[in-house]
Amino acid sequence: MKEIAIAAEKRDVTTKHNLKALRESGKIPAVFYAEGEQPVSIFVDTKNFEKLLGGGMGSNALINLNIAGQNKMVIIKEIQNHIITEKPIHIDFQGVSLKKKIEVSVHLKIEGEAPGVKIGGGVLEHILREVKVRCLPTDIPQHIVVDVSKLDINHAIAVRDLPITEGLEFISDPASIIVNIVAPTELEETPVAAAAAAATAEPEVIAKGKKDKEEGAAPAAGADKKAAPAAGAEQKK
Repeated sequence: MKEIAIAAEKRDVTTKHNLKALRESGKIPAVFYAEGEQPVSIFVDTKNFEKLLGGGMGSNALINLNIAGQNKMVIIKEIQNHIITEKPIHIDFQGVSLKKKIEVSVHLKIEGEAPGVKIGGGVLEHILREVKVRCLPTDIPQHIVVDVSKLDINHAIAVRDLPITEGLEFISDPASIIVNIVAPTELEETPVAAAAAAATAEPEVIAKGKKDKEEGAAPAAGADKKAAPAAGAEQKK
């Protein structure tokens, strides 16, 4: 993996107001931590950091972080983004040893055109987006390619099917499905069944309403018969 560098400065500001002012001045608050060392509150230039991410290195890039003249080998452990602008507002840098393996999540990149989609008319479901691996910091891949060019309908690719790379150990569940091809009939089955059920239920509602109407008319006819004696009573008088 190619090494990149970025400069950082120590910071003392920790209040919400001061952190907001720091961001408005074009800086991103951050923290550096490593095994056996005290955490250090720092900040980095926003433009430089966004350029780093935009360079195609990804969040697992191995970074030479220069903190006030001292170089630290780090990876980006976490980035907090603004809920609306999605701009980075805080970064966690994790110090690493180049001789010690670490666990990181690596992006899975789908490549190829599946026959099950192109010919069979199926639908590709991308289920797992990242996979956890264990390796040396210098062996962290930018992404892992998942080739679907031979994937047919009702077939899937799991973590166990990923290509083996020297120095890279997969620690995610081997049975976890990354991608599969679903037949179009499976996707349409539920809506069709619901429509059929609705069509069957509709005549029953109409028939019931008709029956209730007829039953409601019966007492009215009976009421006319009961009224007849009253008319007879007037004749008796």
